[in-house]
Amino acid sequence: MNIEKVRLYCLKKEFVTESFPFNEVTLVFKVMNKIFCLAILTPPHLINLKCDPELAVELREKYEAVSPGYHMNKTHWNTIMLDGSIPDKLIKSWIDHSYDLIVKSMPQKDSKKFK
Repeated sequence: MNIEKVRLYCLKKEFVTESFPFNEVTLVFKVMNKIFCLAILTPPHLINLKCDPELAVELREKYEAVSPGYHMNKTHWNTIMLDGSIPDKLIKSWIDHSYDLIVKSMPQKDSKKFK
């Protein structure tokens, strides 16, 4: 999966915004002002995704392209190198997982806005 496909996939989700709050190479995707994905736009292309802690460890052990979240809480975030070694379908499911974790953690008044 390339970085543009990641961008387009993230933007299809409800209430998602994109911005460059840190620098011009780190694109941040938020749902209702909560980060669920960070994308590094310069090679090597990387994305950071929130992840259930047990699953995070499992994915790191199974995939060489998955490591503890760079500059993030390593218990809850993974960094994925977009080197072609992981199928697009799997990366999309991890983006969905990250998005869903954020939505589920929202106050009820905000989470009611989602379908």
